[in-house]
Amino acid sequence: MNNPSWLSELTFTDRGLIPVIAQDANSHRILMFAWMNEEALIESVETGRAVYWSRSRQKLWRKGEESGHQQWISEIRLDCDGDVVTLIVEQVGNIACHTGRESCFFRVLKNGEWHVTDSVIKSPEEIYKK
Repeated sequence: MNNPSWLSELTFTDRGLIPVIAQDANSHRILMFAWMNEEALIESVETGRAVYWSRSRQKLWRKGEESGHQQWISEIRLDCDGDVVTLIVEQVGNIACHTGRESCFFRVLKNGEWHVTDSVIKSPEEIYKK
């Protein structure tokens, strides 16, 4: 199978990965950071659903496959150096973080301490019923 020509403009790490930022299409809030390999990026483009590479599990991670909180892609952007991708997404269920929050970026540094800014929408125990 031949890779799409647009892949040649991306710069992957020596491990074959590229960093990806997921941003909410409506609020413009940064939801999460993850990694993709070529296969994940191609599948994301073909299906319109965010697919990432799980470094801990060493396999494709189709966002929401366990939680139901899929990300549907409305736009894919590439930075000027070709080494970072941003996905503009519609976040199903308004939860992107495995902690049950809207965003993985729920802490802010103030006066030398991290402060939690976002409440848990749904507990991880409810989301990941194993």
